Amino acid sequence: MMEKIQKFGGAMFTPVMLFAVSAVLIGFGILFTNEQILGSIAAEGTFWRGFWDMVLSGGWTVFNQLPLLFAVSLPIGLANKQNARACMESLVIYLIFNYYVASILGTWGSVFGVDYALEAGAETGLANIANIKTLDMGMMGALLISGLAIFLHNKYFDTRLPEWLGVFRGSAFVVGLGFIVMIPTAVLACLIWPKVQMGISSFQGFVTSAGGFGVWVFILLERLLIPFGLHHLLYAPIYYDSVLVSGGIYAAWARQLPEIAASTKPLLDLAPYAAFTATGWSKLFGCAGIGLAFYKTAKPENKKKVAGLMIPVVISAIMCGVTEPIEYTFLFIAPPLFIVHAILAACLSTIMYYLGVVGIFSGGAIEMASLNWIPLMANHWPTYLKMLIVGIVSIAVWYFVFTFLIEKFDFKTPGREVKSDVKLYSKKEYRGKKGETSPKDATKIDAKDEFQVMADEILIGLGGPENIKDFTNCVTRLRVNVKDPEKVMENEYFKQIGTYGTSRNGNSVHVIVGTNIQYVADEFGQILENE
Repeated sequence: MMEKIQKFGGAMFTPVMLFAVSAVLIGFGILFTNEQILGSIAAEGTFWRGFWDMVLSGGWTVFNQLPLLFAVSLPIGLANKQNARACMESLVIYLIFNYYVASILGTWGSVFGVDYALEAGAETGLANIANIKTLDMGMMGALLISGLAIFLHNKYFDTRLPEWLGVFRGSAFVVGLGFIVMIPTAVLACLIWPKVQMGISSFQGFVTSAGGFGVWVFILLERLLIPFGLHHLLYAPIYYDSVLVSGGIYAAWARQLPEIAASTKPLLDLAPYAAFTATGWSKLFGCAGIGLAFYKTAKPENKKKVAGLMIPVVISAIMCGVTEPIEYTFLFIAPPLFIVHAILAACLSTIMYYLGVVGIFSGGAIEMASLNWIPLMANHWPTYLKMLIVGIVSIAVWYFVFTFLIEKFDFKTPGREVKSDVKLYSKKEYRGKKGETSPKDATKIDAKDEFQVMADEILIGLGGPENIKDFTNCVTRLRVNVKDPEKVMENEYFKQIGTYGTSRNGNSVHVIVGTNIQYVADEFGQILENE
């Protein structure tokens, strides 16, 4: 069950990877259409305003169509075969479901306690999805229907039919079943979901009233779930669905940005719901302190190597919000350090909350700048000045706490190992091994070959092709389900081949690759296909 949950968590992250580019477009679009900052050039009717309004309309695509994106993306990671066809089937079945719901509510809405005559909107429980007025089930509804579509695809896609029914094979057969299955599903949705919406409203009130304590608990749990790959399941419904605010925090904040940019009221008063996207503060400031502590505590002869290792992973954490490479350098070596890291992250986020620093602060500096600093700096710079001061102090806190604990308990963090080998990777002489080049030129391999080498070595470490049940990937991890976990090599092997180690739970093995994961995953899949 755990490996299925982890695989689901990784698959649902697929559309989230599109947020970064959308955030940049929205951030700059709102900045360049703000008359208070740019003056008359940004006034209604000018060419400048028209151009940036066009850019904004494109930037809104991801946030405006989140349910559709989740419905069509889940099969990428969960379909066992013909993933592209599964995506098409999922989209069609999701649309069928919404058309059924619209028809049921249009005829019998009062029976289910829904006033279908109301305009779709946050307070009505209705939403427009692909121009269909239907129940506002958000991401959860999309994932549910997509999951049913994937089940039908995996079970019935290869069903053999008589020759005279050949035109109904494959995707046509799956969608045909979808027409039937979605009838009771739509009825159940109309019966159950309005009551779920009432429960969500109560939960929203509870979480909002929890204030800083609620933020502390949420951030602590999010950090502690990272080793298990389950943190997506905690924050995704709040960030991208209507659990806390209609449409999710990301979409609500993005829609409210023009109002916030034009106002001088405190951010916490304008958007109190945005306090829960504070997972990025430890990425921006905490990881810098950790990197400095690792350098400080390294053996003198290893400091240069540690610096070479830490600089890229710290920059990756700060700029892109990708923390797993640095966190996995100490997570299994010194688990108490990770617990302390999670507690410090929760405390920093809570302090930011009480200082009124709220917004979209879950990613790295690029996302933060796009959705916060760039469009809002004109009227909210005092808040961001407080943020910067607290952030600098927090770097020092992480540095001194980690330095003290590492030296006190002699944790073997990078540069302190007995072997004095601080490299987390070693370039395999792939072409030399294959006999394609001389050993002298073996290390002169291009990027594509490096990814192929890593994928090949990962496969060996996981016990070979015959030990692989299935795999998917998220933004930094190769998530693999193996048949026999005893055949998987030790964590040190995976570090030596260029990864940041592994996270294991039964038959589920996560190989931490970093931001090059997509290239490695593609090569990994190609090797498996060839085998």
